[in-house]
Amino acid sequence: MIRTSAPVEAPAAGAWEELVTTALLGTDRRRPPAGAPGRDAPAALLDAAAEQTVARRAGLLPAPAAERIPQAPADPRPALPPAAVDRLAMLLADRPGAGGGGRRGTAPDLMELLPQWLAAADAHGYAAPAQALPALLDAARGRTDLRPAALAFAGPRGLWLARLNPEWRFALRTASGSGAALPGPEDTGGVRRLWEEGLFAERVALLAAVRRQRPDAARDLLAGTWATERAEDRLMFLDSLRTGLGPADEPFLEQALGDRSRNVRSTAAELLSALPGSALAARMADRAAACVAVDRTGGTPVIAVEAPHECDASMERDGVVPRAPSGRGERSWWLGQLLEAAPLGTWSARLGGRAPQEIVALPVADDWQGELHAAWCRAAVRQRDAVWARALLGEPAAPEAGGPGAVSLAERAKLLGTLGAAERADWVAGFIAAHGLSEAFQLLGMCAVPWAGPLGRAVVDALNIARDAGSYPWSFSGVMGLAERCLDPVEAARLDGLLAVPDETEDTSPGAGGYWAEAFQRLVTTLRLRRTMAEELAPAPG
Repeated sequence: MIRTSAPVEAPAAGAWEELVTTALLGTDRRRPPAGAPGRDAPAALLDAAAEQTVARRAGLLPAPAAERIPQAPADPRPALPPAAVDRLAMLLADRPGAGGGGRRGTAPDLMELLPQWLAAADAHGYAAPAQALPALLDAARGRTDLRPAALAFAGPRGLWLARLNPEWRFALRTASGSGAALPGPEDTGGVRRLWEEGLFAERVALLAAVRRQRPDAARDLLAGTWATERAEDRLMFLDSLRTGLGPADEPFLEQALGDRSRNVRSTAAELLSALPGSALAARMADRAAACVAVDRTGGTPVIAVEAPHECDASMERDGVVPRAPSGRGERSWWLGQLLEAAPLGTWSARLGGRAPQEIVALPVADDWQGELHAAWCRAAVRQRDAVWARALLGEPAAPEAGGPGAVSLAERAKLLGTLGAAERADWVAGFIAAHGLSEAFQLLGMCAVPWAGPLGRAVVDALNIARDAGSYPWSFSGVMGLAERCLDPVEAARLDGLLAVPDETEDTSPGAGGYWAEAFQRLVTTLRLRRTMAEELAPAPG
């Protein structure tokens, strides 16, 4: 039997679905309704579709009116100055990676200046211009680091707009962390209702907001539902107690030491160890003191260390993790945890009445110094003890630049965080003057912005020395980027002498001179732009 490809008759009913099917199959295989086969079939199909379209539209009943969008709330904050409005539009229009390639040229990186601009605008208390809100929310959606400042600047109108676009839903979750749309701590009924009925993100934000203003009320709120919370939620809620942590929290945290979740127990133990007067801190002090003593048998005092031989149930309950990481000895692992949790005030009495600086200077027997000092570093950071931090940091110009206790750049950076801003900047400036910039990037990140004068001058001098030495300029691109954002704009005048292309010698990397000149030109341009931005944001006199 021979099959033919002759078109079949289409059903007489001119339903829209028939037209769609005919269009998909083709008029050579399916005849249009009331149409003739052949060359006229496509035109007949289009005519039928046009008739159906008119008929369908004519037969439509009007839909009920949609609910009217609520009016945007008023923003009582003062408006941005006109020049700052234009600057914001310029910053938001910049997109990372638009230039491509490796070299950045002399133009400032505007997206990297946006966080600083937002922080300044928020400090002045300005309201975001309505026309900038979509771009502002888009920028915050792409960069989580921008969200707190961007949403504070966007204000109530930003939240209103975010409710209308699913891509901006993050704002409804993030903004509540700053207290927006949350009941005040004095509104006990609203707080209780949101705590019992709210989404997890809302409850976390609520607990953090109440904790900042009324620590005891926040702890009581958490205690009321603690037994019914999921383990992962208990861990997140417990972490909020770091804010305003005090002796009144000890009974609740002691109770949490018996939690069925190991992570919850560990967090509770960490918080208790940050309270030097807590019972857990006293227990850890007794255990740690039994492991460390001064040995005077050799004439010169030496710290002797005897690590624990087991991790018993009471140590586990107090947060000591029994299983050591791969490649780490169990005894040194247990010792480090005991030392980290013991109050640093333990050691002066235990080690002959010595001050922290004297204790750190004592030799340690049997290669235990690294473990002992590293644990004391962690304890100083946890307990926010600036005296011990200074002793462990040592002098910034000391060999290897870390002092006797800082065994890594990460630990030095954390120790610096316990010092005041001015002292921190002075220490890092001394470090750079003695050791250059090769290891300073992480330390610079701990310093307040804009950098203090001595620190800024130390960075510029070190960059100039690196340039004159013919160093590879791209090795310092990270520090140069930090300088663009953190150097005080008043330092721009000191950089004019560095804008020329230096002469290249045999020891200089090919093309390095041009790169250095370009980088310094970009630095100067960025500093002057930052100064202009600050002037544009300044309120009008009077």
